[in-house]
Amino acid sequence: MMTATKPVRVIAVTGGKGGVGKTNVSVNLALALSQTEQRVVLMDADLGLANVDVLLGLKPSKTIADVLDGRCGLSEVMVPYNDFMSIVPASSGTQEMTALSVHEHAELIHAFNDVADQMDVLVVDTAAGISDSVINFVRAAQEVLVVVCDEPTSITDAYALIKLLNRDYQMTRFRVLANMVRTEQEGRNMFSKLQTVTDRFLDVTLQYVGSIPYDESVRKAVQRQAAVLKAFPKSKAALAYRQLANKVESWPVLTTPRGHLEFFVERLVQGARTGN
Repeated sequence: MMTATKPVRVIAVTGGKGGVGKTNVSVNLALALSQTEQRVVLMDADLGLANVDVLLGLKPSKTIADVLDGRCGLSEVMVPYNDFMSIVPASSGTQEMTALSVHEHAELIHAFNDVADQMDVLVVDTAAGISDSVINFVRAAQEVLVVVCDEPTSITDAYALIKLLNRDYQMTRFRVLANMVRTEQEGRNMFSKLQTVTDRFLDVTLQYVGSIPYDESVRKAVQRQAAVLKAFPKSKAALAYRQLANKVESWPVLTTPRGHLEFFVERLVQGARTGN
C-alpha cells in the first residue's frame, strides 16, 4: 500500500491511434507545467517502443525495465530534464503491462511509492492504439487527455477508445485536445464531430480543452531532438502549450483516493493482473 501524503495529478495522454502527435503533446505539456514550478514527472508508457527519450535526445542508461526487474529504484531511472521535470524512460522491446509477473507488479508499486512525494503532476505518454497496456494506463489515470488531429481515422479511433473505456470500464469523463490545427475553428469542428457521435451513442461527457496550431517550429524542434517549448519558446505552438498548462492547473485535483498516485498504481497493477 502506498502512502502518498498529498494528491498527485495524474494525466494520461492518449489518442486511439498513432500519428496524432501524442508524444509531442506529452513532452511539451509536461515541460510547460514544469515552467510554472510544479514538480512534473513524464512517464514514457509506450513500453514496447520508447520515444520520449528519442524526441528529447536523451540516452538513458537505465529504463523502467530495470525497475521491473528489481535492479534499481524508480528514482535511479528518472532522468532530470530541468529543475522541476524528470523523465521515466521506457525501453524498446519491453513486455507489455499485461505480461508482467506478480513480482514485477510489486516492484512497480514500491518504485512509485519511493517517489510519490517528489512530484505534483505525473504525465503518462501512452502507446498508440487501444492495447491492454494503453487501457490499463488510461483507466488508472485521474485525467484522460484524448488527442485528435485532422486525419480521416483520428476521430474514428478516438471514438473507439472512448467507447471501449465507457462500455467496459464505466469511464464517463474525457478531455479532448485538437492538435496540428490550421485554425481555431478547425479544432472546434473536430471536437464537434467527436461529440456528435459520443452524444448519440454513449453516456459520456467530453470537455474541449483547446487546440495546438500546426507550426513548422514543431517539426524543426523534432529534428533538433528538442521540445518546441525549449527550442522555439516564442512560437505559436509554444504559446498554445503554455495556455494548455494554465488550463490544466485549474482542473480540480480530487482529494479522494482517486486523486492520489497510489490509486493510479493500484489500478494499473490490478488491471494488468486481471487483464480486465
